[in-house]
Amino acid sequence: MKAKLWTDGGARGNPGPAAYGFVLQGEGGETLEARGEYIGHATNNVAEYSALIAGLEAAIALGVTELAVVSDSELMVKQMRGEYKVKNVALKELAQRAGALARKLGTVTYTAVRRHHNTLADQLVNDALDAAR
Repeated sequence: MKAKLWTDGGARGNPGPAAYGFVLQGEGGETLEARGEYIGHATNNVAEYSALIAGLEAAIALGVTELAVVSDSELMVKQMRGEYKVKNVALKELAQRAGALARKLGTVTYTAVRRHHNTLADQLVNDALDAAR
C-alpha cells in the first residue's frame, strides 16, 4: 500500500514546550491516521524527529509498503536522505531509530516543503501545545 506522511514538530522557545503532529494519508488523499502529541521540554529538531518516528510507526502498523514523507524541516529531510551528517547526539539516536523503522517499510522518500504547504500537521502541533498549557 502506498501512503503519504506529513510531519511537523515545534517547540515554543526552542528548547521549550514541544509537540509533534503527523497526518498519514492513503493514495486517494484519505486520512488513515492523524495525531498531535505534546512531548514536554525539547527542541524543534527533536520534535520534528518525534513526528517522523510516530508517523513511521503508524505506517508500519497499517501495512504501508511505499511511503512519501513530507516535512517542512529541511534539516531532517536532508539528514534522512544522507545529504547532511547528524552531529547532535540526541538527534543521531532519533535519526537511527527513524532509519530502522523506514527500512521496515520498503520504499521511503523524503521531501521538504515550505511551512505553508504543511498546514494539517502544523495545526496538530499547535493544538497539542495549546492543550498542554
